[in-house]
Amino acid sequence: MARFSRIEVAIKMKETGVVPVFYHKDIEVCKSVVKACYDGGIRVFEFTNRGDFAHEVFTALVKWTAVECPEMMMGVGSIIDGPTTALYIQLGADFIVAPIVDEEMARICNKRKVAWSPGCGSVTEVVRAHELGCEVVKVFPGSSVGGPDFVKAVKGPMPYACIMPTGGVSPDEANMSGWFKAGVHCVGMGSQLFPADVLAKKDWAFITNKCAEALAIAAKLR
Repeated sequence: MARFSRIEVAIKMKETGVVPVFYHKDIEVCKSVVKACYDGGIRVFEFTNRGDFAHEVFTALVKWTAVECPEMMMGVGSIIDGPTTALYIQLGADFIVAPIVDEEMARICNKRKVAWSPGCGSVTEVVRAHELGCEVVKVFPGSSVGGPDFVKAVKGPMPYACIMPTGGVSPDEANMSGWFKAGVHCVGMGSQLFPADVLAKKDWAFITNKCAEALAIAAKLR
């Protein structure tokens, strides 16, 4: 069962402005990364459903996080169907993120009052996501869909739309300023926060510092 409501998740996404996106098959690496993000001020984290037995890694991670990082809201991304959505909700996911708009996923999340962020690449998809009860839509892949200009265009006729781009977002002011000036709700970041060489060296301090820097930039740009 989710520890945080869909409204709490949406509000915290807005407050912090940055949602890390990460997957690793090694549970110990995942724990270290989540703790590093937490120490850097992150409070919303997206675990990616990628690789064999990813749900088993998440099960162990979400139990550990509830004790060691109690304020962290743990979600799962790259979900593309209803059954997998239901599985992760049962395992304790606080929110579900998808690269697509899928009605079955929406119904399952709504029944359990779990936040759902579907991937949208057009105004029509954003409107459909709203109709299905979505609070924060994901623009994916952010840079390929149209970047900050796409977000700005969507918010013209729909200033109430809450948008989280993922893909093409990096933790530097030059990049983030374009997104936040366009009016994003928050941004999702993956490999830019977790370079392969940093993970290989287990340089968790780098991740903590990079998260803190990204949060400071987001706060400055609001």
